[in-house]
Amino acid sequence: MLSPDTARIVRDTLPVIAGAIQKITARFYDTMFADNPELLRDLFNRGNQANGEQRVALAGSIAAFATALVERPGEPPHTMLSRIANKHASLGVTEDQYAVVHKYLFGAIREVLGDAVTPEIAQAWDEVYWLMAELLIGLERDLYREAGRGWTRATVIERVDQTADVVSFLLRPERPMSFRPGQYVSVQVPLPDGARQIRQYSLSNAPERGDWRITVKRVHDEGAPEGEVSTWLHEHVRAGDVLSISAPFGDLTLPEGTGPLLLASAGIGITPMLAMLDHLAVTGSDRRVVVVHADRSPDTHVHREELADLVAALPGATLHRWYEELPAEHAGDPAVAAGRADLSAVDLPEGVVACLCGPLPFMRAARAQLIERGVPASAIHYEVFGPDLWIAAA
Repeated sequence: MLSPDTARIVRDTLPVIAGAIQKITARFYDTMFADNPELLRDLFNRGNQANGEQRVALAGSIAAFATALVERPGEPPHTMLSRIANKHASLGVTEDQYAVVHKYLFGAIREVLGDAVTPEIAQAWDEVYWLMAELLIGLERDLYREAGRGWTRATVIERVDQTADVVSFLLRPERPMSFRPGQYVSVQVPLPDGARQIRQYSLSNAPERGDWRITVKRVHDEGAPEGEVSTWLHEHVRAGDVLSISAPFGDLTLPEGTGPLLLASAGIGITPMLAMLDHLAVTGSDRRVVVVHADRSPDTHVHREELADLVAALPGATLHRWYEELPAEHAGDPAVAAGRADLSAVDLPEGVVACLCGPLPFMRAARAQLIERGVPASAIHYEVFGPDLWIAAA
């Protein structure tokens, strides 16, 4: 992967680069957006830029990739790269944009580290960048070849207010497209200031249903860009309206085969699990499926009755629920518990493959409990809504 000299330089300078990487990424985004404001307006998530999460995630992915190159030569972090490539494809990222990123990223490196960046060091990290870029470009090229590139129109067939903060939309794309249970689509919306911001939403029903469903939780942060798209969808979209959506992407998909599954979610992270369960129910699957969901209360549990119905329709499925606020009428239900999800006592079959989705604290705790119980790390998969801060914290 890297030449011996380059690997040595990267290994020696990795602590310095990693120590300054968040300053570097902050400077990178500031200068790139100053010169190319259309990127922030129409491509990058303004909410993730405002709260700093995208900068942290980029710093983490660069450091993780460089570390893998020097510690495990010939074994690039395929899971991380696949997750990034799918997100890029859902946004319509193009190959030429990697050259734009390179220009501003390496300008930021030189500004932050100054004379410490010798020509040899710059060349070594240039090799790291283009190696990562070429791997991503290759993955994205394959994704575009399979799913297509660009935006398509989808008519809203039905709108359902699920809870006070969550609404679902049944969509009918103008051209036939398939998807794998667990994948998401990007939705591009026009905002009052002229921006066309993009957000990703999991498809929350089975592909066999024909029409697609997305479930949108409104982010309440008055005046902040974090909730500008979800707020727009909640306030403006009704049956008969048309949305601009991408093809489906995402690498947290229903594991193939007939082996046992654990589908564990919290909050709005239930959406990809619903698509998986719906597909299993529609196809008459008898797989052993352990379903775990955690929420604040039964009232905030989106698609609560639907989840119970899907589990009941599967002969090999069991459902376990935890609520931080548990009303007295649910106290006698053996499948419902108070507090946060605890996988340490859940009956798990041998050889189980786990899919996790929800807030990072939930997924970290769930993964730790599964590892402690002997589930291999390679059998635990997850989806992060937004920048992958799990990598950044690793």
